[in-house]
Amino acid sequence: MKRKLIGIGLLCIGAAALLSSCSSGSAKKGKGNNISVVTGWPLNDKRFGGFEVANYQGQQTPVGMVFVQGGRFVKGITDDEMPTVENNDQRRVVSVASFYMDETEVANVSYREFMFWLQRVYGSDYQDLILREKPDSTVWRQALAYNEPYVRNYFNMAAFDWYPVVGVNWYQANDFCIWRSDRVNELLAIYAGALKPNATQSNEDVFTTGTYLNNQYEGTKGAHPHRDLDPNGAGDRPLRLSDGVFLPDYRLPTEAEWEYAALGLIGNNPSPENKRRRGEEVETDRNIYPWGSKNTTRYGLHNQYQGEFEGNYMRGKGDAMGVAGGLNDNGFYTTPCKSYLPNAFGLFNMAGNVNEWVMDTYRPSSNDDVNELNPFRGNKYQKLKLQDDGTIEEKDSTGRLIYLDVTDADIAANGRFETRTGNLSSFRDGDSLSNVGYEYGKNSLINDSTKVYKGGSFADRQYWLSPGTRRYMQGNLSTCTIGFRCVMDRMGSQDGDNQPGGNSFGRQKNHKR
Repeated sequence: MKRKLIGIGLLCIGAAALLSSCSSGSAKKGKGNNISVVTGWPLNDKRFGGFEVANYQGQQTPVGMVFVQGGRFVKGITDDEMPTVENNDQRRVVSVASFYMDETEVANVSYREFMFWLQRVYGSDYQDLILREKPDSTVWRQALAYNEPYVRNYFNMAAFDWYPVVGVNWYQANDFCIWRSDRVNELLAIYAGALKPNATQSNEDVFTTGTYLNNQYEGTKGAHPHRDLDPNGAGDRPLRLSDGVFLPDYRLPTEAEWEYAALGLIGNNPSPENKRRRGEEVETDRNIYPWGSKNTTRYGLHNQYQGEFEGNYMRGKGDAMGVAGGLNDNGFYTTPCKSYLPNAFGLFNMAGNVNEWVMDTYRPSSNDDVNELNPFRGNKYQKLKLQDDGTIEEKDSTGRLIYLDVTDADIAANGRFETRTGNLSSFRDGDSLSNVGYEYGKNSLINDSTKVYKGGSFADRQYWLSPGTRRYMQGNLSTCTIGFRCVMDRMGSQDGDNQPGGNSFGRQKNHKR
């Protein structure tokens, strides 16, 4: 009885302290920030309802990627415009948010990993799905040229493992991003103890981030499942996004992101932020090429490398690599993904080697009336398919959730009359054709499947190495001169060291809220 009274007394003292703190205008944080700042209720405590808040340490740099701190820049052509080229953007100031980007183009060996997984999981019943993702090796064939060794060997031979994959169309590149997102998050769930590895997945029994988060994939429970603090729960539960385990999706970069990353203007800041000082908002020069402000493609420092080419491109008619005993770029067609020097962000081959797909849908005009923040053309909104009772439709036979296009009626129902449509490829594109729609082969040679690519390749002249230049091709086509790389959104602060956003003005810099 005495022990019970002592417990009641301690509870009353705790309640009095809580009321006191609330009346003074602030709820005191408990160990590990385990007190709600709006109610004062204990967090992560089953006795008090079990509302969970993860001790999130911030987004970590994904494997194979580098952090690209966002900012403003002048988007558009930076070199002298060629009179016959009308595809390039008008110059305008825009800002992009911070993101992560592959330090190199996706290599043959990485795309073969994708194909191997597809064969292992879907090989018995969905050969058509596997064939749909296979790179087109015949892109190496050209009239009056002997390239059959590349047709037979480039994608599969070990000698080309770390060369950029080519023959991949825009849709295949997007599918690779989806696959990569799921495989990375599956591994994170395994490392977190929520799942065990499952090498026998097949058909609909396959991990995807969407099906797992929506309770349509169970897998085999790991050795350390997440404890469920809900008093009405089952003792343990699947992971949630709020647990801070899963990463955002991989995707293709927008044209603005790609161009910003390629320019590497952080290298033009004479006093960037570091642990001892804040950065200055200044850039000394504009960059014409990814390797700096100089209007040359040769290495300029006075050392043994002076005069060497900094990218893989065509110098002039018939000159792919110089002369024997003195090869200039040391590459005939493509070169390994980590050839040459990276730019100021640590990105390799943002000029030359192969062009790269970006996410944007192409339009010939670039109207000034575009979004100044994260500009992008090609939004085509989708929604999860729901059953009549409002629950999510069962996954399809390949284990993926089913999505539907957002209709004009959906847009109107939400009161979003500015856009009025779920497909914004032609929105304010400054072209009269947008009133009737682009119909490939009828009133135009472009449509919503026409996508932008950038960067220049081994077959291109120097002009196309400037990040502001742009070209386009139908998204279902591929060539031996186009590859791709992935990006991932940076969630939370724009700082790569997981410091909070905004300016602290003397407050502890590493506070979480």
